[in-house]
Amino acid sequence: MTLQLTPYEQSLLAGDQGRAAQKALQILVALGTIYNAERLLPVASVQIAGVSYDNLGEAGLQWLSEMADGGGQAQTLATLNPAGMDIQNWPALGISPAFAANQQRVIDAFTRMGVVAACTCTPYLIGNLPRYGEHIAWAESSAVCYANSVIGARTNREGGPSALAAALTARTPAYGLHLEPNRRPSVTIVIEPSLGSALDFTALGKAIGQKLESAAPGLIPYLRGGLDPAEAGAASPASLEALKSFCASVATYAGLPLFHWEGLTPEAALYAPPADVLRVTADDLRLARAALSDARPDEIDFVSLGCPHLSIQEIARAAQLLRGKRVRKEFWLTTARPTKHIADQMGYTAIIEASGAKFAVDTCCVVAPIQGRFAALATDSAKACYYASSKNKFKTLLLTFDEVIQLAQETP
Repeated sequence: MTLQLTPYEQSLLAGDQGRAAQKALQILVALGTIYNAERLLPVASVQIAGVSYDNLGEAGLQWLSEMADGGGQAQTLATLNPAGMDIQNWPALGISPAFAANQQRVIDAFTRMGVVAACTCTPYLIGNLPRYGEHIAWAESSAVCYANSVIGARTNREGGPSALAAALTARTPAYGLHLEPNRRPSVTIVIEPSLGSALDFTALGKAIGQKLESAAPGLIPYLRGGLDPAEAGAASPASLEALKSFCASVATYAGLPLFHWEGLTPEAALYAPPADVLRVTADDLRLARAALSDARPDEIDFVSLGCPHLSIQEIARAAQLLRGKRVRKEFWLTTARPTKHIADQMGYTAIIEASGAKFAVDTCCVVAPIQGRFAALATDSAKACYYASSKNKFKTLLLTFDEVIQLAQETP
């Protein structure tokens, strides 16, 4: 199968629009050739990972600089994944001046290319919000899962170079989850217990990962159950916050870029439940939650909320719980800068910072260079637990949102 290019795409490949655009089109053509794509698709937006200097290093930064020097300019809305530090308030988070200087070089390279330096893993909360059925090119795993599943947009999980290439050309190859046949579910997962808190959703992501790893890795699940009809006047348990937590967990532990949930996600009604069935029990959830905790409360020296980044509703809840209180452990609340601006205007920031807690804007506990600084993390995020253990060698304690805030106030 030969990849067919439009005259405009051919001009990009020929270098008529500059070296960076040419290199970007070469990357996309190579990717499309590997996956037997027939054509390239226009994309409505891009989200780029590989932003933290802790992950990029000098080699990655050099490549970004070469693309910027080559005249690369974003041709569609493009935002960034979290960086390795709060761009404005990094000294308060213990980031070294040397790291800060290198991280700023990374941000400068992206902004020279017209990429919006809103560094967040929840771009759908700060204006990078695709519509149902739109083709996009996103890289962050939890955001990819949310966009495909909850919104019904279409994206593969891009790597850093392919996402940047999509930004500089507004194109991506037509393969994988951009094509309807590849979005069809292939296994039904019945969720037997009723899900209540966001912690149930994050534990469910790990439990599903264990089920699929042992039975059917790589399949797209059709989820049934778990969501009792809300009582009159009661909120559905499947809030935005619960779903972003679930997407982060199931993307981390099951590698899922897409799921369908009966009665909840927009594409579920298009499909019948597959005949192959797996079940998640209350014991599965309990075991999944227990597996994410190996630290005692008295061992915790670092507390973090916001993986994925906090919504304004979560920040409001934190302010409610911290009003007039003091925290006694290093406590980060990670969020996007536009969300933090709203928190400033609402008075939430002043309440939270008066308690001694710190906003860590533009960054998170996964990508910040914090290895060796702490021994044990308390969080409400299964994804944060995974990276705290695997990357930073911390012990972890998984708690509810409210329990994390309570623990932060306890004397070490």
